[in-house]
Amino acid sequence: MLKRAFTAPDPGRVRLRSAGRAVLGIGLAVVLCGAAGQSLAGAVTGGLAALLALFTVTDATVRGQAVTTALLPVVGLPVLAVAAELHDVPVARDLVFLAVVGAGVYARRWGPRGHSLGVFAFMTYFVAQFLHATPGQLPRLYAAVLLSVLAAAVVRFGLWCYERHLPPAPVPAPHAGRGLARVTTRQAVQATAGAGFALVVGQAVSGQRWYWAVGATWWIFVNTASRGETLVRGFRRVLGTVLGIALGLLVAVPVHGAPVPTAVLTAVAVFGIFYSAAVSYTWMMLSVTLLAELLYGLLGVLTPSLLALRLTETAVGALGAGLAVLFVLPVTTHLTTDAWIQRALRCVHACTAEAAARLAGSATADPAPLVAELEQLLGRVRLSVAPLVHPLSPMPGRRRRARRVLALLDDCAREIRGLVAVAADPEASHDARLAAACWRVEAAVEALTRGSAHTAGPAEQPTEPALAHLHGVERALADLAEPLRAPSRSPLIGA
Repeated sequence: MLKRAFTAPDPGRVRLRSAGRAVLGIGLAVVLCGAAGQSLAGAVTGGLAALLALFTVTDATVRGQAVTTALLPVVGLPVLAVAAELHDVPVARDLVFLAVVGAGVYARRWGPRGHSLGVFAFMTYFVAQFLHATPGQLPRLYAAVLLSVLAAAVVRFGLWCYERHLPPAPVPAPHAGRGLARVTTRQAVQATAGAGFALVVGQAVSGQRWYWAVGATWWIFVNTASRGETLVRGFRRVLGTVLGIALGLLVAVPVHGAPVPTAVLTAVAVFGIFYSAAVSYTWMMLSVTLLAELLYGLLGVLTPSLLALRLTETAVGALGAGLAVLFVLPVTTHLTTDAWIQRALRCVHACTAEAAARLAGSATADPAPLVAELEQLLGRVRLSVAPLVHPLSPMPGRRRRARRVLALLDDCAREIRGLVAVAADPEASHDARLAAACWRVEAAVEALTRGSAHTAGPAEQPTEPALAHLHGVERALADLAEPLRAPSRSPLIGA
């Protein structure tokens, strides 16, 4: 986990820049809230609103991201008002909370924007429980949310908009089907059922912090698309919480809300959330747990017993999510995983073709954006096959095959990065054998994506750098045919 979080490839330093920008944006939001005379509760609300605005908005274009960011308060403020008004009506409060959970997950059917708005709506309701918000606090909380989202937008789209120079992020294809045949609908039912279990059991554990269990269930469902992904995510959430609590006992409890060290540690936790999110959910949860501990330290309620309660409520939420995906309209992983692998393979071909065109002298060919897209696609593949490569997987044969597929795809990505580096060299010269090698890569990709016989890799061992990288891609693609398409075995990802 440590290696994956801190040594994973970061093309264009996207994760590093995202984490640095998050610290700047959230810090600016908190400073502005303080300058505007907000209370500690208002500053906490504002900081969380800025974090969500920077973390959850993932539209493919900068313009789309700006529109989604502008819509966040439109969705969040009415939800905040309802939560505050129902503060003293427990039954209605709980039923509305479950409705927000279901609607938030169902909104994924409208793509990244629906996902972002659903997350913001849920977290607004959650924060209202966290702060025990009442109607009298609404004007100040409204101001904090608006000011903080504006601060995040200024940093993201004005001071540090590195996305303008990046390729559009790959977006999952819309889920087919209607009614319960649509994955988002089934997951909405699952999340609501799991959250209902977490709410009831969480309240039995603690009448004050029950919302932690609901929050754990919610976040386990975020960015998952199948039963296996959800179960693995639940395990990692609990593990990350355990590690975060252990760290909090060493760091957050002794600090006990002291302003300067808390501010420094909060910045570190925010950086950790954004830097590790794409590669390690466990490390992200460690950072989230540390951030929550620091906030409770500021509020003056952080104790070891509170941390033990958080672990218990997190386990309740994970159990709720697990029961829901196992017994309520389960969603299997095969189609999702196959689609992402095919998109990654086609991106491999696009990268090689673009690099070859660059080496052939094309002034417009630019493979660098495609390399960044390939890294993003491989991240989605890793997420999809995570249930199989997990150490606790009960299917060792499939685990070995899944790890083999990931290793070979990583080999492809490594060779592609080397090829693109050669193509970027202005001194690199064209070799007539490049076209033939690229054609073989295209044929290998077609064979893999259509399930036909695969093309063997080349026997020659060229010394010319571009050809060496291309032949490395060919060998990896040829080797991929066995674990992906072996007819005598069960599919890589079973139902």
